[in-house]
Amino acid sequence: MYRYLLKPIFFLFSPEKAHYFTVFAFKFVLAIPVLGNVVRSYYRLEDTRLERKFLGLRFKNPIGLAAGFDKDGRFYQTMSALGFGFIEVGTVTPRAQSGNPQPRLFRLPKSKALINRMGFNNSGADPLVTNLKKERPKGLIIGGNIGKNKNTPNDRAVDDYAQCFDQLFPYVDYFVVNVSSPNTPNLRALQEKEPLTKLLQFLQDLNQAKSKPKPMLLKIAPDLTNEQLDDILEIIDNTGVDGIIATNTTIGREGLQEDFSQVAEIGAGGLSGQPLEQRSTEVIRYLSKQTNGELFIIGVGGIHSPQSAIEKLQAGAALVQIYTGLIYEGPSLIKRIKKSLLK
Repeated sequence: MYRYLLKPIFFLFSPEKAHYFTVFAFKFVLAIPVLGNVVRSYYRLEDTRLERKFLGLRFKNPIGLAAGFDKDGRFYQTMSALGFGFIEVGTVTPRAQSGNPQPRLFRLPKSKALINRMGFNNSGADPLVTNLKKERPKGLIIGGNIGKNKNTPNDRAVDDYAQCFDQLFPYVDYFVVNVSSPNTPNLRALQEKEPLTKLLQFLQDLNQAKSKPKPMLLKIAPDLTNEQLDDILEIIDNTGVDGIIATNTTIGREGLQEDFSQVAEIGAGGLSGQPLEQRSTEVIRYLSKQTNGELFIIGVGGIHSPQSAIEKLQAGAALVQIYTGLIYEGPSLIKRIKKSLLK
C-alpha cells in the first residue's frame, strides 16, 4: 500500500514537509484506540530468535532507525511501533541551530537516493533530554548521536561533545560520536588521526569515570581510504572505543541514474540510499576482516531490501540501521527483513 498509494502522495510534498507530515500522521493514527492497535499488530513481529546481545545490551531485533530521522527525540515512541529494535536520536549539538538554508534535502527517485545538507539542524541538548525523559517503549534501546555546533572551532570541539555526553548520559543506552557528516564545515577534519584520538580519549576518560560506563561508537564516512580505515582501527584500539557505525553519507556521486545536470544543480550534500550500498558494505567487510571479526559494527547505508540487510550482516555487521530505504520502500521493510532473518 505504501509504495503504490501513500508514497506518491507524500512525494508531492517537499522532502522535509513530507517527513514531518508522515510522522505526525502516523502518530495521529496510533492515538486512535482501535485503529492504533491494528496498525501496531500489523507491523509487530517478535521472536526470541531475532534477539541480539552486544555491549551488555539486549536488542530485541537487529534493525535500527539511523540517526537524523529523530534529531530531537520527538518521535522515538511513535517510530517504535514499526518494530525497530533500537532507535538512534540526534545528531544533537549543545546549542540549538537552524542548520543550512532550505532547500537542503533532495530526492533522487530513479536512484532511490537522497542528497542532504541539513547541517545538524536540531533544538539542542536540553530539549532532547526533556523528550528522552518521557516513558520509553518496553525493550527499546536508544542511542545518542552527538556532534558539535557549526560555530565551534575544531580546537574546541571536545567541549561540545563532552557537554552532549554529560547531558545525555542518564537517558541513552549507547553513544555515537559523529565526526563524519559532510554538512558541517571542517567537521570531517576531526577524523584525522591526532584530533580524533584526542577527542575519543577525552570522551572515554569521562565515560570510564562513571560508575557504569556506556558503550561508545564512532560513526565514519564511506569516503575513507583503506589506509585511513587502518588509522581508525588503531585509534579504536588505543582509546578503547567499543565499535564503529559504517557508514555515514558520501560526498561521491557515483552510481546515480539521474542526469548529471540535475545532480549538479542540487549541489553539495551527503548522498544516501541505494547508490551507497556497495561502498558501505565494502567498508564493513574490510573493517571486519582487519579485526578477525571481533570489531562491533553497525552497518548502515543503502539498505533497501531484506537481502541488502543480510549482506551487511554477512559482511561483518552485528546490527543494521535504515533511513533512506524506509522512505522509498515503506515501513513494511522492517518486518520483511525480520522475516528473511528468521528464514
